[in-house]
Parts: sequence; structure tokens; C-alpha cells
Amino acid sequence: MHTNQFGKKGWTPDRIGNLNGKTFVITGTTSGTGFEATKILLSKGAKVVMLNRNPKKAAKTVVILKQELGNNIEVQSIQMDLAVQSSVKKAAEAISNTIPKIDALVCNAAIAQVPKRTLTVDGWESQMGTNYYGNFTLQALLFPLIEKSKGRIVTVGSMGYDMGIKTIKFDDLNWDKDYTPNNAYSQSKLAQITSIYELQDRLTKAGKTEVKAYACHPGSSRTNLISTSGSFMMKLIFGMMKLSPLTQSAEKGAYPQLMCATEPNLDQNGFYGPTGRSNWVGPVGEHRLEPHAKDKAVSKKLWDLSEKETGIKWNL
Repeated sequence: MHTNQFGKKGWTPDRIGNLNGKTFVITGTTSGTGFEATKILLSKGAKVVMLNRNPKKAAKTVVILKQELGNNIEVQSIQMDLAVQSSVKKAAEAISNTIPKIDALVCNAAIAQVPKRTLTVDGWESQMGTNYYGNFTLQALLFPLIEKSKGRIVTVGSMGYDMGIKTIKFDDLNWDKDYTPNNAYSQSKLAQITSIYELQDRLTKAGKTEVKAYACHPGSSRTNLISTSGSFMMKLIFGMMKLSPLTQSAEKGAYPQLMCATEPNLDQNGFYGPTGRSNWVGPVGEHRLEPHAKDKAVSKKLWDLSEKETGIKWNL
């Protein structure tokens, strides 16, 4: 058991100081943990660039944030669909043209439990294409701006990494055989997390250790992740779970990503989230990561494959 370095209550946003002059880029901010994280960062004086698929919802979100925090907040919205590589590239270019540096890129957006196997326009299984390849490309393209501020990359994984097949199905990444919503989701989340530890190794090798990369997860939060992409049965189960003590608010679900984006001297080797029952709820801090998520052979193979699949080489 890790003892929580932040005390009994765990990490809370009270620890965040004044963020004037800092810029955060966050994906998936129109609801749930992404919205709550954005709101807290803005309330501390940060500038936030929101990346969302739906411009109408994003515009509404800006209105709500200004109603709650006042008109002086620095918030900007750029359209991006994580599932479409050309959209990710376009958004990265728009960001590079508008902001000089990024203090933290928070990869919060994801899709989950897609009932029927579907492929993205780029030809990947949709959860892998969105949750993994989308983030791989976004992180690579924004890396120069993150490097400028000795900033951070934060990936919001999920305890799903420890369900399903617990490895990457290299011989059938697109699930031509045996597709299940849960296995495909779990693989995409494992890929997301394992690539962060691979990135750390590569940063060390390249002598670029001033950029930090973190993996965390929100626990079991009351967000609409499942209600937007899951099957009817999953929605029903999660609908009931939302009423149970095994879930927490979306605001609490935002704490791990906020901690990884702002807490000084946070150990990159850790995995961060709620430390209570099954890591679904409870005080936020570091907790156990199963060894398969740091399998070097898998993470290296996945990285090399990702550069080939996306055609994106990191500037390391």
C-alpha cells in the first residue's frame, strides 16, 4: 500500500497556487472531468485552450464558464476530433499559431465501450484510433510547445487498462476477430498508459528530462462517457452505479489530472488516481500499477508501430 504523500484527504486543488501566465491545453472539456478541470484551472488564473469535437457545445461551455467565473477568464476553443488524424493535425497547427508555449497538455477526452466494431476514417478500430492514436499524434505535434515551457503531458487513462486481455493484440489490432466493446476499450487504455512510460524512457535517453509525462485516471466518476458511446445495457448498469457509493463527482474525478498537470516534483513513475476501494473512489494519490502496463517489450513495439501507422515521428 502506498501511504498517501498528500495526507489523509489526498491531493486536492487547494494545493494549486496562482497560475497567471500559464497555459493549459485540455481535450474533451464540454462535460465531466474535462469541464471541471478547465473550470478549476481558470479559477486559478490560467489560460485554457479547449479542444472539442463539437463547436456548438464548446461555445456553450465558454458561456457557462464566463457566467460562473466572470468575463475576464482566458479561455479559447479550437475544434478537434480525436478520431480523425487530419483534424488532430489541423488543431495542432491552429494551437501552434496562437499560443507560444504549453505548460501542460491534458489528454482527457476518450470514447468507451463502443457496442459494435467500427473503424475510424484512418482505418483503425475506433477506440484505439481515438483514445490512443489520436493522442499519440496530438502529443507529438504539440511537443515543441511543451518543451518550450519545460511542460507536461498528462494522459487520462482508466482502470480499464487492467481488464480485458491485458496486453496489445499486435496480430489483430483492429479486432477483425473476437471484438468486444470492453476488450477493445481496455486495449486502447492500456496503450495510452504504457506509451506514457515509454515516452519517459525516450525523454531520458534524449536528455530532455525537463519535459515530464504522467499517467492518471479519474476513478469511477459520474460523467457521461458511457452514456455517449456505450450500449443500452452498459448505460443501464452505469446509470445505476452513478447512484451508488462506488462513484464520486466529476469534480473529484478531475483531481488526478489536475494534480499531474500542476503539482511540483511529482514522481513521473507513479500512476495516479483515487486510492480507495478498487481505486474507484477515495483520496487522490499514487497507487499500484500492474506490471503489464510497464512491459518494455510491448511498449517499445507499440511505439515503433505507432510511428509507422500515424506517419508521425516525435522530435526526440
